[in-house]
Amino acid sequence: MVNKPPNRLRLREVRRDDIEALHAIYGDAATTQHLSFEPRTPEQVASIIDRSMASAVESPRTEHCVAFTLASSDELVGFGRLARDPHQMRAATVGFAIHRSLWGQGLGVESLTLLLGLGFDELNLHRVWGARSPLNAASKRTMEAVNMTQEGVIREHVLKNGSWRDSVVHAILDREWHQGTPNAGT
Repeated sequence: MVNKPPNRLRLREVRRDDIEALHAIYGDAATTQHLSFEPRTPEQVASIIDRSMASAVESPRTEHCVAFTLASSDELVGFGRLARDPHQMRAATVGFAIHRSLWGQGLGVESLTLLLGLGFDELNLHRVWGARSPLNAASKRTMEAVNMTQEGVIREHVLKNGSWRDSVVHAILDREWHQGTPNAGT
């Protein structure tokens, strides 16, 4: 496995009582600046949680939307999503966000490591990929820290604030995850 960070976080399914904590993340303009959407309202966050809870009981399950919680308190401090890619066999896309007050502490790396562990160790995926804003240097460092390889750019991929924005794609394969060796991009 790739350089496992300390176990400060845990994964759990999202719950209805997570609305306020998730809104503190997804409703924040600074946190969503580089994400593919504008800040969410409490009602939109409630819909995200409802969809996430519904996807947890689907069979076959195609989406894992999870809360990142502090191991010491079960306090929700982030949200992650691992969604099967219907166009690629044994592949999924990944996304995550951490509460802004906790940035710079390595929790993004730990969160992404937990999601990749879910994908490769539990779901037997072959490939996991994610896309980031070209301006999101912190996300670039996080993806590189877990040995994801930068593969290229999807031009004008996201419409945000009325303008098209490119996305930079990073990916990791199951053998790279299990070997824990640095990829060609680092």
